Amino acid sequence: MDSPTLDILGRDPDGFFVWKGPPMVNGLPSVKTEKIPCTSVKFSDNGSRLVVTKDTSSASIYDCATFTEIKSFQIPNLLAAVISPLGTYLQTFQKALTSQNKNVSIWKIDTGSVVHQQFQKNMLKTTWPSIQFCSDESVVCRMTTNEIQFFDAGDLSKGIVNRLRIPGVATLQLSNDPGSHISAFIAESKGIPASVQIFSCNKDAQSQAVARRSFFRCSTVQMHWNHGSTGLLVIAQSDVDKTNQSYYGESKLNYLTTDGIHEGLVPLRKEGPVHEVQWSSSGSEFAVVYGFMPAKATIFDKKCNPLLELGSGPYNTIRFNPKGKFLCLAGFGNLPGDMVFWDYSEKKLIAKAKAEWSVISEWSPDGCYFMTATTAPRLQVDNGIKIFHHNGSLYFKKSFDKLYQADWKPVPSERFGDITELLKSVDKLTINDSKKQDKKSSGTSTKTEPTSLKKPGAYRPPHAKQNDAVRAELFGTPARPEEMSKNALRNKKRREKQKEKKTAEASSS
Repeated sequence: MDSPTLDILGRDPDGFFVWKGPPMVNGLPSVKTEKIPCTSVKFSDNGSRLVVTKDTSSASIYDCATFTEIKSFQIPNLLAAVISPLGTYLQTFQKALTSQNKNVSIWKIDTGSVVHQQFQKNMLKTTWPSIQFCSDESVVCRMTTNEIQFFDAGDLSKGIVNRLRIPGVATLQLSNDPGSHISAFIAESKGIPASVQIFSCNKDAQSQAVARRSFFRCSTVQMHWNHGSTGLLVIAQSDVDKTNQSYYGESKLNYLTTDGIHEGLVPLRKEGPVHEVQWSSSGSEFAVVYGFMPAKATIFDKKCNPLLELGSGPYNTIRFNPKGKFLCLAGFGNLPGDMVFWDYSEKKLIAKAKAEWSVISEWSPDGCYFMTATTAPRLQVDNGIKIFHHNGSLYFKKSFDKLYQADWKPVPSERFGDITELLKSVDKLTINDSKKQDKKSSGTSTKTEPTSLKKPGAYRPPHAKQNDAVRAELFGTPARPEEMSKNALRNKKRREKQKEKKTAEASSS
């Protein structure tokens, strides 16, 4: 069976568009959909459907096989919309006019009917989506005051079928694949330390937590389940660093297992914050970027034993590819954009590259390409998309005046076959493309000079450009024409005319 195509979704001020990704013909992507006006767009986890918010009163569902609209919902005062992992349900959040308004709704997409509604006062990053689904939608739950409530996953209209009381629960995270456990964060209260507790999703096994970890001086947590739902990584963050080494507080990385064998800190070998953690696709290893700059990066096994040291540098991002063979260690955001590519199966460094000002970064579903993107509103200049080979070489680059979003269309990695065979086919396509280009260039008699890529310049605000023009007037410092204001250019021409006039008068006399 042929491998599915790699599609890229982008969104700019005119709307969203979809490209057919690599391998590209003549180095250019083919357009699968023209721009469709929207304010937000999001794939389902399996990539089968797409939810598109077009304005504050409507949301549409698109079939990702053909990228055609299959259902439209009219929802007044719409603020957010997400789609369930298999694309079965649409969850929406509306602005509540009164506390009596049930402003969170679950819609069954095929029928267009509402199967559940509830009231939620605020939409926060830690509490949205309000209702969580596991990857196969077999477990559905939500957090309310002091308890976790479970729905009948087969028929959400039946409402709550099980309640798990957890006093003080502040954050909920359902394990994804499979949905066998939940983790709950209980905030610090009245001298009792904060804690993270793991419970089974099986009603008959919820009498007590299967794992528990307490934290002192902890205000927020980030919880990361592995594939297989056997291990949970918890970044415990405090607002204040008592050592006064960091303005942003301090963070600790903890590891808990559902069998209760491991409940403790991950042994990191450098002081400082935990920048990022990520599990491998197998769920048996995890990578951590940690410590004050230059940060360290280490890969651990499920028993928290270090497997591989990736070195130190200006890094804060790490990405395993979906096949688990390659990984990219990088420094994005306010860091220079250095990237190093590793062959994890061979435990060796492949190459180094650079992608300045990147905001988004992710491997393609087949694991052969790595995409970075500079997007607004994080950065308002030099927006664009870059795609790199697994070996760090630049494959594709496209600039935009303004770009809001860039995503790979999700596709299960097992549909692409073995990574080694994929790499061979990619290399073959690359060689064939280069041969075609050589033939075209040899068939032409004219010679063209090689063009060098212009490096994006630093952002210069308008007042700085005007200051340069004023300085040129006062001190004679040359300023580039494009940096001079209209008044400066007008004054310059007037002076030149006066100078020519005096020269003519002197020669005539």
